[in-house]
Amino acid sequence: MIKKFLAGIAACIFIVGIANAQDLPNYLGQTNTITTAVPFLLIAPDARSGAMGDAGVSSTPDASSMHWNPAKYAFIDSKAGFSASYSPWLRAIVSDINLAYVAGYYKLNDKSAIAGSLLYFTLGDITFTDIQGQTIGNYRPNEFSVDGTYSRKFSETWSGAVAARYIHSNLTQGVNVQGQATKPGQSIAADVAVYHQSELNWRNFEYAEFALGINISNIGQKISYSDATTETDFIPTNLRIGPRLTLDLDDYNRLSFMVDINKLLVPTPPVYAQDSLGNPVIVNGERMIEAGKDPNVSVVQGMIQSWYDAPGGFEEEMREFFFSVGTEYWYNKVFAVRGGFFYENKYKGNRKYFTLGAGLKYNVFGLDFSYLIPLEQQNPLENTLRFTLTFDFAEFE
Repeated sequence: MIKKFLAGIAACIFIVGIANAQDLPNYLGQTNTITTAVPFLLIAPDARSGAMGDAGVSSTPDASSMHWNPAKYAFIDSKAGFSASYSPWLRAIVSDINLAYVAGYYKLNDKSAIAGSLLYFTLGDITFTDIQGQTIGNYRPNEFSVDGTYSRKFSETWSGAVAARYIHSNLTQGVNVQGQATKPGQSIAADVAVYHQSELNWRNFEYAEFALGINISNIGQKISYSDATTETDFIPTNLRIGPRLTLDLDDYNRLSFMVDINKLLVPTPPVYAQDSLGNPVIVNGERMIEAGKDPNVSVVQGMIQSWYDAPGGFEEEMREFFFSVGTEYWYNKVFAVRGGFFYENKYKGNRKYFTLGAGLKYNVFGLDFSYLIPLEQQNPLENTLRFTLTFDFAEFE
C-alpha cells in the first residue's frame, strides 16, 4: 500500500512537471545561470576531494571536512590533525591568482570534536583605471572566510554539527565605482550538517561500510559593497547530500564510491517582460516579471522559493541540481589513487570535467594531488596541479 502511494505521488509530480514544461517551452531553451556573491565559497579547496569530482559530503573524515561536512569530525580516528592546501587559479593566463586553505581539528573525547579553517582567495595585482583610462592605483583584491565548528555523535552511527562563518570580500579596495563609494562586503553565515556511518554485512567482503552526509552551508545574510545603494546579493547557500560505499577487498586493498548531489538555495533569476522594441516593461518603478518569482526576498524566503521559482517550471528546477561522482582506492592505507566526474546542466553553467589524483601517507605526513580535465568549456583549474599537505598529530605519540 505504501509503495503504491509513493509511486502515485512520483507519477503526479512527473506529470505536473511535463505539463508545466509544455506550457513554458520558450524558457527552457535559454541559459539562466544562478549567480551569487562570494562564489569562492563553493570552490573545492582540497586536493583529495578535488580529485574525486568535487565529492566529499560523505567521504571518510579528514582534516578538510569543514568545507564538505563538518559533522564528519566526530567520526575521525585521529586525536588531532591539520591540513594546508593550495590551488592555482587561471594559471594559463596569470600567475598570481590562487586559493589557499588551512584547516585543523581536535577531538575533545570519543563523541565530540572542534575544528576551524581559513579559506583565502586572492585575485592578484590589478591596476584600477577611471573612465578616461587614467590609472587610479594598483591593488590586490581578495576574499576570505574564517570558520569554526562543533561536531558531536548522536549515537554510534549518527553525528551532527553546527558551524559559524565570517566572510570578508574586498574586491574594490574602496575605489569609487560610477561615482559611488564602495566598501568590503561582509557577512555572517552558518552550516548545519549531519553524517551517518555504519558497517554492512555485505557478501564476501572482509569489511563494508555505508555512509550518508547532508550539509546545508552558507546560511547567512546578504552582502552589499556600497552604502549608497540598497541592493544586496545572496551568498551561495548550498544543499549538499550524498552516499558512500566502502569495500575492503582484502587486508591491503580498500575501494570507495561516492556521489554528491548539490542545489543552490537562492532564487532563480526570473524572465522580465519586454515590449515590442525589446525594452523592459516598467510597472510602479519596477521591472515587470513575465515568468518566475521576484528574487528580491529575504534569505529564508529565498531558500524556500528556490524550490519552485524557476521560469521554466519543474523541468528547469531539475536542471539546477549538479552532481559529483568519485572513487578512491587505497593500498595498505599508504597509497591512494582517485578519480571523479562533475556534471552541471548546460543551461545552468555547463561545467563538466573529469578529475584525477593520487595520495601518499607516511606516518605523520600525507600528501595529495589532483588534476582537472575540462570537457565542455575552459576551466580556471585546467592544466594546474593542486596539492594538500596533511599532518596527523596522533602519529607523534
